[in-house]
Amino acid sequence: MQYYCESLTEYKRLPTKEVKVGDILLGNFHPIRIQTMTTTDTMDTERTVAQSIRCIEAGAELVRITAPSKKEAENLLNIKNELHKRGYKTPLVADIHFTPNAAEIAARIVEKVRVNPGNYVDKKKFEFKEYTDAAYQEEIERIRERFTPLIKICKEYGTAMRIGTNHGSLSDRIMSRYGDTPMGMVESAMEFLRIARDENYHQIVLSMKASNPHVMVRACRLLIKTMMDEFGECYPLHLGVTEAGDGEDGRIKSAIGIGTLLEDGIGDTIRVSLTEEPEYELPVCRELVGRYNNRQNHQKITAITKLAYIPTVFSRRKTKGALNIGDKHVPVVIADYAETIPTKENLAGIGYRYIPNERFGKWRIGDGAADYIYVADRYINFLLPETLKIICDAQSFANAPDKTKYFPLFIEDTWLSKEYPASELMNFVSLDAGKISDEEWDQLLASLNNTVVLCLYSSHRHAMASVREKINDLMLRQIENPVILCVESYHSSIDEQLIHFSTEAGALFLEGMGDGIWIKNHRELVQNLKVSGRTYMEVKDNHQFLNNTAFSILQATRTRISKTEYISCPSCGRTLFDLQSTTEKIRERTNHLKGVKIAVMGCIVNGPGEMADADFGYVGSGPGKITLYKGKEVVKRNIPAETAVDELIELLKENGAWIEPERVPA
Repeated sequence: MQYYCESLTEYKRLPTKEVKVGDILLGNFHPIRIQTMTTTDTMDTERTVAQSIRCIEAGAELVRITAPSKKEAENLLNIKNELHKRGYKTPLVADIHFTPNAAEIAARIVEKVRVNPGNYVDKKKFEFKEYTDAAYQEEIERIRERFTPLIKICKEYGTAMRIGTNHGSLSDRIMSRYGDTPMGMVESAMEFLRIARDENYHQIVLSMKASNPHVMVRACRLLIKTMMDEFGECYPLHLGVTEAGDGEDGRIKSAIGIGTLLEDGIGDTIRVSLTEEPEYELPVCRELVGRYNNRQNHQKITAITKLAYIPTVFSRRKTKGALNIGDKHVPVVIADYAETIPTKENLAGIGYRYIPNERFGKWRIGDGAADYIYVADRYINFLLPETLKIICDAQSFANAPDKTKYFPLFIEDTWLSKEYPASELMNFVSLDAGKISDEEWDQLLASLNNTVVLCLYSSHRHAMASVREKINDLMLRQIENPVILCVESYHSSIDEQLIHFSTEAGALFLEGMGDGIWIKNHRELVQNLKVSGRTYMEVKDNHQFLNNTAFSILQATRTRISKTEYISCPSCGRTLFDLQSTTEKIRERTNHLKGVKIAVMGCIVNGPGEMADADFGYVGSGPGKITLYKGKEVVKRNIPAETAVDELIELLKENGAWIEPERVPA
């Protein structure tokens, strides 16, 4: 294998070993399986069964249930028997943290167990220790002694296992030797996998989960390469972005992380972790997986024979700036007004609110305000905000009223023909990466100057790969013109549009390839949209939807921070408070804190470890009790849940992270 997948240009599934989970087969080119996890108390058999049935009927092919102690593990038998009694034979997965005894009980009952190598044997103390090779090997032997009994039970009962590494819960041993890195995540899983292979046990699925899609994607790629280098074969991969959150942000972040890997044929089962009812995760899973049902046998893309970047390390492509695009500028957002006449009122959807007064009026500019608007062949007849610039068609540019405010958009042919005058400052040139011939591409590149910003899109069935091939070629040729990533959606549902935009553009931002984003659809949206049966967000118009989506993609890829980031776990039977309503309360109070990362975790398992790189944490520590963190440090323990949000606000103030919300005149 040259890189981390079968091909970077031809869609091919990654060959993996076959694993049997009950009556379901994973890996070995079987369909990509979709799954979810219950949020009920595992000791409440009736509620857990009822929720499992809702998930199964929504499409879940596996259902995971938490088993934090021996009593919950034992009750899995009652849950399984009741499901069977009602005619449901979907495989169950026991989720285990900290308690090998519970895993050994569950492995005799359910079809699959999930263990976290970061806390299955080790108790995390956040201590750094220098290990000699001999001392490190002693630690491995300690793991072998504690882990081998579970392997033997799984072999005896035909139980599958997921070795699931989480970025935020790496053991102190791994952290001391490898640090908080994708390599540390990979080695955490490999320690356990090597022991299983020594016992000739191969019914194993692996996962590399993180709340940061950059980390998740790079760890998965590195895991594949490590397995292939060491074993010459690859085990099935379970894909997911942990603590993704809810609403549009949870869907976008999940689609970026999971979709980036699916684009390259990686992944045998997926779970979209949303802070919502688990049955709402399944439609998103279906839409993600459904994108690849007819992806094979597409028109050939020029093969990538050399990569100009390292796919396991993030580095933004080097570009020369054209005004505020490229170089060290954050990626810009372009709003498409080709089908709508811009007015002072409808610019509110892209972050510019006009406040009239008796003399001149003024603009109030939001953190998520677009940088450019595309107006096709029109001109604007009112004074725009200073920060907003205009892109018009090349044939209209000659008569534009202000050549410092308007910039022409050429298609490839009109740029080469020099039929229309160009700007002395900046010119946009659009091309279809899926249709341009090699000869035309060479001709275009030879014509570029420092004023050109390329707008790349693709009509190819494997669109992301065809755009990536062209940008990789730019890098190999050391052509440093900025690139705007352009994605158009013809889908009818909001879930489909979010997934399409996030995967096509987000995957390339994760590769460090974008200097801007321009997304477009063909559906007018209405207020109070629904996603999977739940209110999505209040949308005044389609421009607002597209602008919010573009900024959310940039936020999720950590390329432009414009709002508060919430790292919120999806809830499970361990959760110690109402996670959904609490997350919403915290969001209402803090969503104006640009760039602050706040984790909302249901229990200690998803607490100081799995909230990873959050600035502040709100973690359930007991029934009705909350513990607050600054980073990974406990600041306040066992606060009553009734006052905990207020205490969080005080913590933000004490650490200089709070600003008073701006009062906007009506």
